[in-house]
Amino acid sequence: QVQLVESGGGLVQPGGSLRLSCAGSTFAEDYYTVAWFRQAAGKEREGVACISHTDMRAYEDSVEGRLTISREHSKNTVDLQMNNLKPEDTDIYYCAVDKNFKNYCSLLEDEYDYWGQGTQVTVSS
Repeated sequence: QVQLVESGGGLVQPGGSLRLSCAGSTFAEDYYTVAWFRQAAGKEREGVACISHTDMRAYEDSVEGRLTISREHSKNTVDLQMNNLKPEDTDIYYCAVDKNFKNYCSLLEDEYDYWGQGTQVTVSS
């Protein structure tokens, strides 16, 4: 079992930046495949970024170049740096872990076994 806790969400103006962190109960020992998803009310959950067991990365097309996922060993977190935020980035952001150690990562929800509770990101002037 892996417990996940997201932090770093908040209110930011369009064009601003936020840095989300996902802390995992076993991240110090296990370099799991981790992904960030987002979901707005009434919409399906959407994968935006992932990092594999071997640190390969993938991004959803609409966030490419604006979002960066990284594994922060000093903090035992997987972070999502979000730059040039747009109102359409407003969502609840979740991190998720794939318990199988793979050298690739997927943005498909079904690939992930453990989920955090989410952190709200609101982009508004």
